[in-house]
This record gives sequence, C-alpha cells and structure tokens, in this order.
Amino acid sequence: MAVTLQLRTSPSAGFDEPFGMLHACHGRVERTLALLSRLGEHLAAHGGQSPDGQARDAAADVQRYFDVAAPLHHQDEELHVFPVLRAAGNSALADALHAEHERMEALWRPIRADLRAVHAGNTLGGEALADARGRWADFAALYARHITAEEELAYPQAQSCLGLHEQQAMGKDMAQRRGARYPDSAT
Repeated sequence: MAVTLQLRTSPSAGFDEPFGMLHACHGRVERTLALLSRLGEHLAAHGGQSPDGQARDAAADVQRYFDVAAPLHHQDEELHVFPVLRAAGNSALADALHAEHERMEALWRPIRADLRAVHAGNTLGGEALADARGRWADFAALYARHITAEEELAYPQAQSCLGLHEQQAMGKDMAQRRGARYPDSAT
C-alpha cells in the first residue's frame, strides 16, 4: 500500500479574525503531525532503504512548518493570549501552556535532526527509526493535549476578554510579524 505524503493546506481564516487564524493554525499543526506519522510508516515500509523523493519532500515540509510557522503561532499566543489569561486571573493555565511551548521546542530539536537526515537522503531504519518514531509520537501527543487545552479553555477565555479593537490590533500584529498585509476591509 502506498502512503501519500503530500501536504497541501490553505488558510481558512484571515488576520482580521485572529482567533480563527489561531484555530486554523492548529488544523495545519494536526495535518503536519499526520504527515510526520505517515512519513514514519513510509520509512518503516521501505525498511532500511534510502528515503525516496516523497519521503524527502515530506521531511522538508514537516521541518519547514515547525521551523517557521509553529514558532510564529506560539509567539502569537505568548504575546496575545497568555497575557490576557494572566490579567483575567488564570495564570496557572497561561504558565502551563507556556511550559508546554518550551517542552515542544526541546522535543523539536532531535526531530528536526531526524528530518534533516531523511531530507538529505540518509537511511533511517531499524532501531534508529523506532527511536525517531517514538520521539515523533511523543511530540504529536503533547501537541494534541496542548491544542485541546487552548481551544477548549484558553482561546474562549481570552477572546471573551478582548474587544473588537483589541482583536484588530492582535490581527494586525500577527500579520506584521509574518510580513503579510492586514485586510483593508477590517481597518
């Protein structure tokens, strides 16, 4: 059975809806983590062979997402969600989510090395692949718990504390840090 390793996504919210954008980012995180899992399955199915073009492309896609987009997403939360939670008296949640960001960053480093090796065409098989897939699964499980806490607890509370102008400022900042244009119709 062939494993499809392509990752194609499109935004489902704009910067004029910053909480919608945060939710959309979570969807992209989940799709990218699913791609990482399929990559592990693909590599295991081709046991010990040099990674093919699909595997190398998938490794590059996952690496690019977690090197570029995920840190921006975390920064959005650190700048615009966690301070609101703290101001609303929910420092425990903000601190727990912040600690998870730090843990994700630490877990990412060896995964990044795994993906760089696959992208370079190096064989990742046997015990090395089993270890890598274990790291990948731990990373995905942490993200799943983190996303649930943010979507069920953090985002609704923060959004309820922010008015329209504050949310517009949030969206403008998110766009600016990405070098994107904020929609004119929302200004």
